[in-house]
Amino acid sequence: MLAVLWGALLLLASWRPLALPDEGRYSEIGRWMLVSGDWLTPRLNGIPFFHKPPLLYWLEAVSISIFGVHAWAVRLVPALHAGLMLICLYLASRHIGGERLARRAALMLGCSLSFLIGGQYINHDMLVACWIGVAIWSFAASFMQGERPDVRLALIGFAACALGVLTKGLIGIALPGLVLLLWLIWTRQLRKIIRLPWLRGLALFSLLALPWFVLVHQQFPSMLNYMFGTHQFSRFTGTSFNNARAWWFYLFCLVLLLFPWTFFVRPTPYAALDTRQKAWLSLLWIWVIAIVGFFSIPHSKLIGYVLPVMPALALLAAIGYGEWLDQRPQVSRWLLPTLALLTVLIAMATTLLGGRFSLTQATVDVAQTLACEASPDDTVYALDGYPYDLPFYTGAKKPMRVIQDWTQLRRSAGDSWQRELYEGADFDARAGRVLQGLDALTAAQQHPGNWLLLPSTMAQQQRPAGWTLVQEGVSWTLLRSPSESPEAAQHKGLAGCKHQGQ
Repeated sequence: MLAVLWGALLLLASWRPLALPDEGRYSEIGRWMLVSGDWLTPRLNGIPFFHKPPLLYWLEAVSISIFGVHAWAVRLVPALHAGLMLICLYLASRHIGGERLARRAALMLGCSLSFLIGGQYINHDMLVACWIGVAIWSFAASFMQGERPDVRLALIGFAACALGVLTKGLIGIALPGLVLLLWLIWTRQLRKIIRLPWLRGLALFSLLALPWFVLVHQQFPSMLNYMFGTHQFSRFTGTSFNNARAWWFYLFCLVLLLFPWTFFVRPTPYAALDTRQKAWLSLLWIWVIAIVGFFSIPHSKLIGYVLPVMPALALLAAIGYGEWLDQRPQVSRWLLPTLALLTVLIAMATTLLGGRFSLTQATVDVAQTLACEASPDDTVYALDGYPYDLPFYTGAKKPMRVIQDWTQLRRSAGDSWQRELYEGADFDARAGRVLQGLDALTAAQQHPGNWLLLPSTMAQQQRPAGWTLVQEGVSWTLLRSPSESPEAAQHKGLAGCKHQGQ
């Protein structure tokens, strides 16, 4: 069953193009890491990108090196973590309540949108959700072994926290710590903390998590303040970032991501439970409430932030479904598989509709033309926008020149794609030369080997003069400088050209 569910996830992951901006951004950073050979500094268009730590990009680069430059190869990274999350839920549920409960919980999670859609989406959310879950399960099981926590389980927890930090920063350790601390206080086990294998655990954590931060800090001394100060503390406390949502936003997300199983979540009478069952049940509730409450505080809210609570919520739903079924013996045994099939069909429809929407923003059409018509030494210019997915599809080994009034944007840009580029350029002035002003187009159109991308919505009278139209795409228009050198004509084709039929 676990293999079939994971296979369904991989199948859905192959059905759609990259979604923008997230999937275009994060997949290209991984590809560029492999192309450039710089495994230390995540770079977007050659510019340092320090919004998140590098674990996602490292794994993407490894996957691309094995399977090639395909969206599916990059989606394999979150899919593997979704599979690990599912296996951990099954093993933990079997330990807590037996085989029947474990199968039911795994089926509920594996047929949900959180697994089938969240598990194929290229960003950091599924990865950090997986490692947060591994950490909580491992530490909790360690504490439940008796007065002295189990050393091996605790070390797995320390390692999971380290990988969580390498994925998305401080929440990789803060959220497991918050959940476990509240749970230990609630269950009166706080005294067990001092018996954890702290020396070995912290040594393992440091060995896994700290070297990258130390090495990057030596090369870019202000990186830590930027990553943790600007993109973690400020984003948590500030009100100027995108995606402002009401306090109840995540309640809606829980229903959507685990539909329809969320409706079976209900309080379980404590009187009928023994001490061990009470401890595990309280962990599940604290897990959900603490993390949802934590992410409800900031103004900026994204649906992927609640993925860490999905294992606990699925197990609560499985428990609630069993109690609901016991009270209704006349209910058909086919209800559970029927609802599971319904959720899979919803996931399929969501994937197809999402793919169609992504095509209205993507550069797939013009990227195919550019990959086969351009030469490796040609230069691509982008005006009034940033085509996140273009380098991934073309296989470019040369950064684009991004044309904007950067002086004005530094004074007025909000939480935008322009800001993430020019803030990255502040770390590396040489790489930042790809951010150029409007006057760069005048010189570029006079020389062969230059290409220009414009949003297709740009009016004809606003388009720069002197460029030759090559293709009007769905969302982007491709132009080129009028002349072409004989040398370039003999060496046409970027790495992405061989994939244009796929």
